[in-house]
Amino acid sequence: MSYLKELNEEQQSAVKYIEGPQLIIAGAGSGKTRVLTYKIVHLLNNGFNPENILALTFTNKAAREMKERMNQLTDPSKVKKLWMGTFHSIFARILRVEGALLGYTRNFSIYDTEDSKKLIREVVKTLKLDTEQYKPKQIYGIISSAKNNLILPDAYLNDSDIQEFDRRRKLPETGLIYQSYQARIKKADAMDFDDLLLNMNILFRDFPEVLKKYQKIFKYILVDEYQDTNNSQYLIIKKLASIHGKMSLVGDDSQSIYAFRGANIENIFRIQKDFPKLQIFKLEQNYRSTQKIVEAANSLIEKNRNRIPKKIYTNNHEGQSIILKQTSTEKAEAFFVVKKILKLKQQENFDYKDFAVLYRTNAQSRVLESAFREYMIPYKLYGSISFYARKEIKDIVAYLRLIVNKSDEQAIKRIINYPRRGIGNKTIETVQNIANQQNKTFWEVLSEIDNNANLLNAGAIKKLKAFYGLIESFSEFDFQKEVKELVEAVVQRSGLKLELSSDRTPEGIEKYQNVEEFLSAVTDYFETQEEDEVQQERSLETFLEEIALATDQDEEKKDDNKVKLMTIHASKGLEFPVVFIVGVEDGLFPGPISMGNPKDLEEERRLFYVAITRCEKQLYISFAQNRMHAGKYMSYTPSRFINDIDKAYLDFDSLSEKTSDFEIKQENDTFAQNRYKSNQAVQEKRKLSPLKVEKDRETEEIKEFDKESGLKVGMEVEHLKFGKGKVIKLSGTYPESKAIVDFEEHGKKNLLLKFAKLKKISN
Repeated sequence: MSYLKELNEEQQSAVKYIEGPQLIIAGAGSGKTRVLTYKIVHLLNNGFNPENILALTFTNKAAREMKERMNQLTDPSKVKKLWMGTFHSIFARILRVEGALLGYTRNFSIYDTEDSKKLIREVVKTLKLDTEQYKPKQIYGIISSAKNNLILPDAYLNDSDIQEFDRRRKLPETGLIYQSYQARIKKADAMDFDDLLLNMNILFRDFPEVLKKYQKIFKYILVDEYQDTNNSQYLIIKKLASIHGKMSLVGDDSQSIYAFRGANIENIFRIQKDFPKLQIFKLEQNYRSTQKIVEAANSLIEKNRNRIPKKIYTNNHEGQSIILKQTSTEKAEAFFVVKKILKLKQQENFDYKDFAVLYRTNAQSRVLESAFREYMIPYKLYGSISFYARKEIKDIVAYLRLIVNKSDEQAIKRIINYPRRGIGNKTIETVQNIANQQNKTFWEVLSEIDNNANLLNAGAIKKLKAFYGLIESFSEFDFQKEVKELVEAVVQRSGLKLELSSDRTPEGIEKYQNVEEFLSAVTDYFETQEEDEVQQERSLETFLEEIALATDQDEEKKDDNKVKLMTIHASKGLEFPVVFIVGVEDGLFPGPISMGNPKDLEEERRLFYVAITRCEKQLYISFAQNRMHAGKYMSYTPSRFINDIDKAYLDFDSLSEKTSDFEIKQENDTFAQNRYKSNQAVQEKRKLSPLKVEKDRETEEIKEFDKESGLKVGMEVEHLKFGKGKVIKLSGTYPESKAIVDFEEHGKKNLLLKFAKLKKISN
């Protein structure tokens, strides 16, 4: 058991206990993933069959990382046999085997959020309701909440309290929409994300012999990020563990931040009642952050009342105080971040990938992105469109989904007229109406379209038949052995290749490159078959399932040397040497609704705790005196959460007392300067120390020739995106040397030379 020597005393105790139910409270940076990984290794080394171990995570990335580490610690052939993956991927696997009991085929589709919202919009229109009143996004959220609380459509409609609540919020027909939506998604042989959990509960409720089967299979259950489980997930875990009672639930109540997704922090306290023999272990040593960051986080989270008492500590070095920065506006705040990143990169040898900028809402990224672009700082925006969510990729995937599951209504409608085949919306609507009236699927109507010749003209029937024949032609491929060939045929025969290759704009070229990358993804997926678990043979169906359940973190590339911009929610589970938390103001963080609700306020404080504990070395917290809201400047005060942090860990001397020349030059905002004096009273109230003037930016050296790049003023150059142009100015020293180039088609651009990759045309 030499592997146990790599753990501290707290971790060893948690890993070695395998006699009964266990709750491991793992503080931020305490080695949670390591403990979970070593726990599984310890189970394997103590006689547990890997096929009897169920390990549930919230991202494929987490499962992948744990498997890689386990392969180094124990027999890889055992690791392959583990039931390990996300809640949704494991339950989807079980439902493909058992779903026939609920009326599904093995090839059921998984609808993503976009598919579900489109279907809800169709249902609302079919019911002749107002799509502005019954907004798909809002209705989707209501249905999702109902499913996570195991409320089926009939129960929803028969619950007088729910109906009264819907009437009060002016959405009285929500139950009918839910009922129709669920009928349509079932007819399409599809499940949405919430159905994967809901149907597992129904399966175990209505078929006790199936529940017994999996209770016998899963003799030890492990759950990562347990504090993020919702009611539906909790009940599945409880049912599966009710016989053996052997499980390890790993999480941290202080990092429960997903209530808006249905996560229930009460599950941490609930499990103690449902399993009286539950043993609690605490991991309190932080390996990630400096002492000042750890203590500052402790002083913050201690203000929450609903928590399991613990004292996180670290043996890391003391580190610097947390830097507080006040700026005049959000633009000044963005340029403060930019300026600080460039300074730290130059003076302390950080790479761009060492920095993360965290904010409360996605809308805050706009000003930050503008500043980053102006200074040519490479960045990655989390929460932006992911690879598999790009239109050109979703189009290919829709073809593949339809090939696998002919009942997939949303897949059909996405591609029936793309590329254009002359099949208009009126024709599609007619086919859908026929399907509804005859209680058939859209595909079934297509397969016998001649029977409805009286409802469609000859031209429409001919085009529908051609589309039907195209999809049927792909059945010649083996969905396990010839998937790459199938995808290539789809791209070619459908007309997608011609459509994309004919667009020679930069955007069109990028789309075509994304399609080529998709082909590489298919190849990679099947070439790594040997490294994967043997529980499930890889096929087109499993590939589509993995795509449907992928998250942003699953697509992360470790070698991206870019600053990361993301919401605090998206940062969960990540860590960075240097972190900026921006927009820490009352009314934004916490928001106005949360400020009036003690329960919501505690969740917002946990969110701030998560933000702080992402940081390893240097932490910056900033707030603006004035922020643009709906086109008007509004005055803001520093967040109450800043006052929750012990002042011993904050550097007040870093506060900027007025708009510096740097900030004035960047935003030319005289309004912000005028607002400064009126905010001094607020600073006194918040007991913030006086501010000091920062120095101007260093004047950049202007030159005729740049030695590193070989460029000189007047030289003609070519850029991959902007085309041909002439260098009109050179300035700065490497690695921050820049050029202003006057492009023929795009005008003047300020470029950072180490990223610009300019091709010299003339001397």
